[in-house]
Amino acid sequence: MVTTAVAAFAGAVPPPRKAKAVTAATTPPPTLTRRQLLAAVATASILRTAAASAAAPRFAEIPGSGGVKALDLRDGSGEIPVVGDQVAIHYYGRLAAKQGWRFDSTYDHKDDTGDPMPFVFTLGSGKVIPGMEAAVKSMRVGGLRRVIIPPSQGYQNTSQEPIPPNFFDRQRLFTTIFNPTRLANGEGSTLGTLIFDIELINIRQHS
Repeated sequence: MVTTAVAAFAGAVPPPRKAKAVTAATTPPPTLTRRQLLAAVATASILRTAAASAAAPRFAEIPGSGGVKALDLRDGSGEIPVVGDQVAIHYYGRLAAKQGWRFDSTYDHKDDTGDPMPFVFTLGSGKVIPGMEAAVKSMRVGGLRRVIIPPSQGYQNTSQEPIPPNFFDRQRLFTTIFNPTRLANGEGSTLGTLIFDIELINIRQHS
């Protein structure tokens, strides 16, 4: 009987030991002062602004352009035109004063086969707005550039090219830029700001 009891005890699984309860000390979160809160908010705001600035595209002013700013969307690998060259470009023109309204695009000008027709002009001829000339003559063939053209380098009269072929687009463009009432109110510095996406297709001839 004693042998049986020992055998039973040896084979028995000992009961688990009760763990001692450990009381963890809880530390209350630190209380920030008003000055610390304001500093934290200001730091977060600065970091958000810096991140947004880093992500935003950066325009650079073209030297000697009178304030034209450019952002190269695609670098070209071809020749750079010079004054006297005839160049062919595609463009997409918008008017800043009309919330970026598109007033013209050469991609909509189609030839008999349905292909878009580029706009052709001679650099230095004085027939196109100065801002477009400044943008094109520092590009390489194959390049694509977005430019912001201030009023002083944009349309000074209704005969300067490029001129929208659509009558209603042309009328809306020029009545906005040359609106006498708004010009008299001192809005001339903003009315004629233009945004162009310009693609230099080729240089058709040299002088």
